[in-house]
Amino acid sequence: MTRYPSFPYIAPFAVFVGFLALHSVAPMPEFADQLVRLIVLTAVLVFFARPALDLRVTSLFASIGIGIAVFAIWIAPDLLSPAYRHSWLFENAITGTARSSLSDASRTKVAVLVMRSLRAIAIVPIVEELFWRAWLMRWLIAPDFQKVPLGAYAAMSFWGVAVLFASEHGAYWDVGLAAGIVYNWWMLRTKSVGDLILAHAVTNGCLCAYVIATGKWEYWL
Repeated sequence: MTRYPSFPYIAPFAVFVGFLALHSVAPMPEFADQLVRLIVLTAVLVFFARPALDLRVTSLFASIGIGIAVFAIWIAPDLLSPAYRHSWLFENAITGTARSSLSDASRTKVAVLVMRSLRAIAIVPIVEELFWRAWLMRWLIAPDFQKVPLGAYAAMSFWGVAVLFASEHGAYWDVGLAAGIVYNWWMLRTKSVGDLILAHAVTNGCLCAYVIATGKWEYWL
């Protein structure tokens, strides 16, 4: 791994994106899909990403607060204006539409909801924070990213990662951009991957609870 220092940061994200692409062309039954994603991504994190993992948290309550704030940012536009998301800015050939990938039948299956939530809370924050803020924010400053400290600031790095993070979220690119800016700022402040993973996990946990409680399945793209 020392010959390829970027590998532990990139590999989990590559597998994560690979599953998204595979689902769009060859979808599996929902239960099997959720189970396979959960098992494979966990295995990749354990066996390949371990050298990059640092789950130490330096600002526990503040990171939880940041996570809740990003959740509020995520749902606020649709609460304030229910038709907001149906603008051409958010529903078009490039961003797609705000439509859930979870079938109607699966929305009543407890096992599927549990696995979907577990992946969103325990796996996705690690995968994304390793890639976006632990690796790419530093790599854009210098390809020899290991010499760049966590939380180092450069305008191209900060805003480039925020925009790319937004593009990952399709029809929710606007709140994705806001979330990316907040998370990037929090990395600058804490210089801690563990704090970013915690904040991201809290955001996703709040969103999962909100989706299941309100039936706003469109948030689960």
